[in-house]
Amino acid sequence: MDIKVSVIKLVLAAIGMPKAQQADLCALTILSMANLKPKTPWKKAQAEWIRIHDVIAFSNANYGTTYAENSRETFRKQAMHHFRTAAIIEDNGMATNSPNYRYRLTDEFLAVVKDINPRNVAKSQALQEFCKKHQSLTALYASKKKMQKMPVQINGIALSLSAGKHNELQKAIVEEFAPRFAPHSQCLYLGDTTEKDLVKEVDKLSELGFAITLHDKMPDVVLYREDKNWLYFVEAVTSVGPMSPARIMEIQDMTKDVKAGKIFVTAFLDFDTYKRFSKELAWETEVWIADMPDHMIHLNGDKFLGPR
Repeated sequence: MDIKVSVIKLVLAAIGMPKAQQADLCALTILSMANLKPKTPWKKAQAEWIRIHDVIAFSNANYGTTYAENSRETFRKQAMHHFRTAAIIEDNGMATNSPNYRYRLTDEFLAVVKDINPRNVAKSQALQEFCKKHQSLTALYASKKKMQKMPVQINGIALSLSAGKHNELQKAIVEEFAPRFAPHSQCLYLGDTTEKDLVKEVDKLSELGFAITLHDKMPDVVLYREDKNWLYFVEAVTSVGPMSPARIMEIQDMTKDVKAGKIFVTAFLDFDTYKRFSKELAWETEVWIADMPDHMIHLNGDKFLGPR
């Protein structure tokens, strides 16, 4: 690949673009928008309004690429969307499906490109000014991700769950289900969608007889009520994984050395989701629905909530 591509990738790294936006495709997008061919001096960079079609054609004609027209969506998602957020490019305000929709480099980033010194990219005055005025996209995305985390109190400790319906339900299990139906219980295990073992009380699990090496098969939430010596195995179901007969057998096998009483619970966010999975649920198990937190559904049997 041409040296200009490598240099632009260094520039993108220097202004804090995420790794995915430092790829060849992204560098070629910048070069195309600046109308910089392999031998064009950096100071002759331009900022004319162009289409993604023009980016593809320029890259193929000048840098030996073979991008097809149907790759326009890839350019839009991997480069244009992020570049616009990072103030590298701007659009002309037309509807995105309009044939007149165009992009161009911002004046600030055009100045960065014109000021490039291939021997020492980071020392560019224009680049340093750009970085002072604009938060890096990596930092911006990290900030948004952190803001989207959900605070949750587990065993008296303030923790955070990443955003999403599955973790929303797990939060409800700990904060709404447990106080009502597993009072004074301790959370022994909880897996966040991005951090598998967010809570994992290894010593207590081992004491109770768990084979910790099999943690990948653990239910979403495991609660222990010491006064009754009951374990609650709770599956948080938003799209897959209710307490089916096969799942019960799997957990029973995994906990064959555990002597505590075992309660199997499937938790749902709402009644509609419960109805979708109702035929898969095993008998002698419990159902809890976050929309109706004060009630439980017991699937048959002569006893209600309690170990079987």
